[in-house]
Amino acid sequence: MHVVVLTGAGISAESGIKTFRDDDGLWEGHDVMEVATVEGFNKNPVLVMEFYNQRRKQLQKVMPNAAHFALAALENKHNVSIITQNVDDLHERAGSNSILHLHGELLKVRSIYDENNIKSWKGDLNVGDLCEKGYQLRPHIVWFGEDVPMIPKAISVCEKADVLVIVGTSMQVYPAASLLNYIPVNTSVFYIDPNPATLNYPNLTVIPEPASIGVLKLDL
Repeated sequence: MHVVVLTGAGISAESGIKTFRDDDGLWEGHDVMEVATVEGFNKNPVLVMEFYNQRRKQLQKVMPNAAHFALAALENKHNVSIITQNVDDLHERAGSNSILHLHGELLKVRSIYDENNIKSWKGDLNVGDLCEKGYQLRPHIVWFGEDVPMIPKAISVCEKADVLVIVGTSMQVYPAASLLNYIPVNTSVFYIDPNPATLNYPNLTVIPEPASIGVLKLDL
C-alpha cells in the first residue's frame, strides 16, 4: 500500500521549532516580508542570512519527536512517501527515506545565478560566500512570491496514493493545500491536527490530536 504523508509546521513545532509565523504576522520578531522574500534579501542580505543562520543553529539543537519516528516506522509495513512543507531535516534524522521538501531545505544553499546549483550547508552563510561562477549563495528556501518547483513531482506522488495522511498543517497554504485534489477517487484520508480545518472530502477521518499523539493512533 502506498501511503503519502503531507506534513506541516505542527509536527516540527513539537520538537521545539517555532511555526512559520505567529498570529501577529511576525517570525522570530521579524516581519516575514523582510526575511522571506527576494525583495527582503536584495534590500538587506546580511539580515536575511543571519536570520537563517540562527534557524540553522536552532535546528541542530532539536531532535525528531514521536511523530517523526512513527512515520519512519510505517516504512516497515508500507511504501511511504513524505511530502513536507517544513525546511528542517527531522524526517531524515528519524529514518524516513522518501522525503520531498516543497519549500526548500534549511541545511542547503543555492546560487542566485542558478537555482539548480544547490549545496549542503550546515554552518553560517555570509555575504561573500560564492558559487563556482562567482555569484552569491542564498538560503535554499522557497520564499513568498517564488515558484514552488517541487509541486509537479508532489502531484505525481499524490496521484499514486492509496492513503493520504495529513499531519500538522492548516491546509490553508497553497499550492501545498491543493495536493488533496490530486489523489485518486476513494482514497482514504486521515487528518491529524489539534485544530483541524474543515475539509470537504468524503473518505475523511479526522484525528484532532497533536502530531506526536495522532500519528500513533493511525491504524494502517
